[in-house]
Amino acid sequence: MWGDLSTLALVGAFLASTLVVLVAGLRTTALADRLADRTGLGEAIVGGVLLGAATSLNGIIVSVTASLDGRASLAFSNSVGGIAAQTVFLAIADMFYRRINLEHAAADLGNLYQGLVLTVLLTLPFLALTSPEVTLWEVHPVSFAIPLVYAAGLVGSRRVRDAPMWQPVDTEDTKTDQPDEEDEESRRQSTRRLFARFGVLMLFLGTSGYVIAKSASALADRFGISDSLVGALATAVVTSLPELVTTIAAVRRGALQLAVGGIIGGNTFDTLFLTASDIAYRDGSLYHAAGDADYFWISTALLMTGILIGGLILRQRQGPARIGAESILLLTIYAGAIAVQVFAWP
Repeated sequence: MWGDLSTLALVGAFLASTLVVLVAGLRTTALADRLADRTGLGEAIVGGVLLGAATSLNGIIVSVTASLDGRASLAFSNSVGGIAAQTVFLAIADMFYRRINLEHAAADLGNLYQGLVLTVLLTLPFLALTSPEVTLWEVHPVSFAIPLVYAAGLVGSRRVRDAPMWQPVDTEDTKTDQPDEEDEESRRQSTRRLFARFGVLMLFLGTSGYVIAKSASALADRFGISDSLVGALATAVVTSLPELVTTIAAVRRGALQLAVGGIIGGNTFDTLFLTASDIAYRDGSLYHAAGDADYFWISTALLMTGILIGGLILRQRQGPARIGAESILLLTIYAGAIAVQVFAWP
């Protein structure tokens, strides 16, 4: 069906879905901020779990759809390419917070812990690649381990929030997570209704993800572009646009922990794409079907995550060009990774 559509129709479907992603992603930010205050869970946890899952939903639909179509490289690169793209979004958001380095102001132990969990999760695909190609019901054992590590990370994050054994030093520039005062109209809306609205937005995001996957696959076949290139630099970036929109929106609202937590939590959630994709891929282990170009993006994501964690620990007040030094490094590494992808694996 999709292959029978004209190029103009495919591009139109891709762009229309991108617009849905942008609009729905922007609206989820405000709702997530209010739910963080209503539930008492805090911006870091709600950003890392609820907002991260919502804005990643369309991405997981892309990866699963590609796996069902037998396109392992597209499914894999969309998953890990989005993690690299979303990490660089924090550097872009740093430009919008002109007062001081974003990583300094948004100091939160929960975000730091989630970053370490993400690092562990990103090493598991390499463990799968270097182990024998053994599958259970056509699924590699590492795919069962990823959600277990993710769940353990959520439990650890809650413990870090409720009974922290370490605390970041507060400075005059630290922006703490304080509940916002709701106006009369907002107070009349029940928490259940807020969750319902959030669910509707997730449905829009999921539907747009399916359209993006199908239209991007058809365009890749028509123009002879590699699935790795399409996955890492087209579908991954487009499906990650909610993170860019929500991160900048959260920074402008002053919800700094929500901004950082949304990116790190979204990246952590994105590793579940690999489990879902491996289950949907019926030709054996997804990790062994992926190519060097796909694993290159995991290496890039690992490097960028390490730099981000370092920035959260160092908490530089002001770097060159009025943004943090880690932000400059993230932008440079991502630009270099794009150049390698384009010229080494076209």
